[in-house]
Amino acid sequence: MAFFSKLKDRLFKSSSKLEEGLDAIIEDGGAEEVVETAQAPDIVAEESPVTEAVEAAEEPPAPEPAIEEMPVEAEPKPTPTPVKTSESAPIPTAPEAKPAEPAPKPGFLARLTGRSVAPTEVRRELDDDLLESLEELLIASDMGVDTALRVTANIAEGRFGKKVSTREIKELLAGEVARVMEPVARPMPLYPSKPQVVLVVGVNGSGKTTTIGKLASQFRGAGKKVVIAAGDTFRAAAVEQLQVWGERAGVPVLTAPEGSDPASLAFDAMTRAEADGADLLMIDTAGRLQNRQDLMEELAKIVRVIRKKDPDAPHNTLLVLDATTGQNAINQVQTFQKLADVSGLVMTKLDGTAKGGILLSLADKFGLPIHAIGVGEQIDDLAPFDPEEFAAALTGLGVS
Repeated sequence: MAFFSKLKDRLFKSSSKLEEGLDAIIEDGGAEEVVETAQAPDIVAEESPVTEAVEAAEEPPAPEPAIEEMPVEAEPKPTPTPVKTSESAPIPTAPEAKPAEPAPKPGFLARLTGRSVAPTEVRRELDDDLLESLEELLIASDMGVDTALRVTANIAEGRFGKKVSTREIKELLAGEVARVMEPVARPMPLYPSKPQVVLVVGVNGSGKTTTIGKLASQFRGAGKKVVIAAGDTFRAAAVEQLQVWGERAGVPVLTAPEGSDPASLAFDAMTRAEADGADLLMIDTAGRLQNRQDLMEELAKIVRVIRKKDPDAPHNTLLVLDATTGQNAINQVQTFQKLADVSGLVMTKLDGTAKGGILLSLADKFGLPIHAIGVGEQIDDLAPFDPEEFAAALTGLGVS
């Protein structure tokens, strides 16, 4: 739940965009209507012992002084009302207060909320215009055309022609998001093989290095012995950054001289990890653009060399995606899947984009497991993907 709060706070760009868009859609062509549950105050006033108790708790200080003053004023008026108020003034005063309650309907709750009339909300008929506006909003949030059409069609099913409020649209959208994401929300599987080789791939700046550090910290916290191999041998800064994360996670980092063959380093790292009895070997790779054929071939070479050591390796190939790349993430998945047989996704930088819907588009198109999402730079800003919490944060709803 703590991570949900962080996720919701960090996803403000996505959620605020959807919230503002949904509000505008309903208000455009909608009209204020009395909320059906507005009858609740009447029922509460008549039946709820809690309300009566609260009113009674509030009223006593005021009536008591009134009861004391009445007899004093009653004595100077002997003729007009002595029979009804002089001797029994303290007792009749309470019954006289009761008839006054039904007349002014507000009561304690109304005074507390400042409402004397039933609450209203804007509602609009769920028609073709509303659905078209909703589709455009979802596409702008990077859900993709096909996914947006499918989601809006499911929302309209059985509700077309009925009036809906912004809250209802949010709840329906959150339900659809969670439904699509549920099948792909799976943690990274662990296997009995030692070492279990985890190859981490992605384009430049996607967050591979930080993701490796965070995952290594989590696995070590779970009692696993982890080793990291700094496979980006072409950038000294990348190796240094990985060493910093290794220190934070308390995990050793294997390196090679700058410019060394990364495939050779991967092979040596497997030998070392096996000798040390490591449970997991996480191999970082150089960031590469999917349109650079030479770099992609180098990645394919790493996979071939690893399999000479263990035919089943890499046991996991994690593709780290930057959420800010939007629909370009789809092209990345397609390319990396061909070369490295991607087994799962990690989505980073969800806190830096207004297009969090890309995750839904990827789930709908590829069905690849989403192991984790990142919303920050701290070592604990990576958590298992929870579809319901993500849907609630994305649409601006809370969770119970």
